[in-house]
Amino acid sequence: MQYKSVKGYTGWSQLGVITAFTGSGMVLAAVVQYFFALRALGPSVLPWQEKLRAGFDALMLPGNENYAQLTQVFDTMAIFLLPSLLYVLVCHSDFFWVGFNKKFNLTQVLIAFGIIFIANYFAAPFEQIIKSVFQHFPNWDKLAKEAEELYKKAIGSIIALKTWSQFFVGIFIIAFLPALFEELFFRGVLQNLLVRWWKRPLLAILFVSIVFSLIHASYYLFLSRLVLGFALGLLFHYSQNLWVSILAHFINNLLALAGLFYTNTHPTKTAVGNGDTVLPIWSLAITGTILVSLFIFFKQQSFSRKTAIIAKENKLLEAANPFAAYE
Repeated sequence: MQYKSVKGYTGWSQLGVITAFTGSGMVLAAVVQYFFALRALGPSVLPWQEKLRAGFDALMLPGNENYAQLTQVFDTMAIFLLPSLLYVLVCHSDFFWVGFNKKFNLTQVLIAFGIIFIANYFAAPFEQIIKSVFQHFPNWDKLAKEAEELYKKAIGSIIALKTWSQFFVGIFIIAFLPALFEELFFRGVLQNLLVRWWKRPLLAILFVSIVFSLIHASYYLFLSRLVLGFALGLLFHYSQNLWVSILAHFINNLLALAGLFYTNTHPTKTAVGNGDTVLPIWSLAITGTILVSLFIFFKQQSFSRKTAIIAKENKLLEAANPFAAYE
């Protein structure tokens, strides 16, 4: 039987809807970036092409943090939040279908925190593996280094992270909002759609994790972010509760932010978990074993709640289309 949403949209139709809304969101994000770039630049008589380039450079300059922060917030809203909201309204009409429900408890959240914490250490060796491979490809290595420098410069333009007030602003802008918007888009919308449509959860989670890693535009951290995306995908799949993966994602972002804040305020010291932790390849066996054990425990703790959520989904589908079983 072909998968359809509660409103009767097929898998292909839903994919078309979210693709169209995401494309529109990207256009809107580009307009927002252009607007704030010109505000950061100020009055200028440059031709528009040069003005645009100079405006984006101005966003990176000290003193323009407010414009950079607003750009960050509106970009993530335009690319992830708005397409997800419109998709739900068109294809489902209820946010229950993207994982927003009350069926989770503190035990699940605590295990999820442990999973995302260990997943960071499990993912760490993959960065060194990619770097060692890229050493044999100078052009790739050059592009990777340029991308990392651009990312660090962009983060630095958004928030300086040298005072506690800046740190708390960063928690909201860099840690919480991206976790909320990205989990809604990648796990609540895209993963949910593909799992129901393809009926192959691991394949759907892997595909979404690849896309999740690609949008972060890091060569060195591609596999590391893929691992973290896969962990978040499994958390959502086993719990069917978006709040669990949102909180786990938020903790992951918060750990990275805290590491960067510690490094900025203690320049002579190195923060644990700031992305520079070097772990040997053999550590994968240890961290991998811990991860598997935690996921088994998490799956057991989530089973009854996930079963209840799926039962409610089936009832809603039957009520929407009582003759689906005879099609």
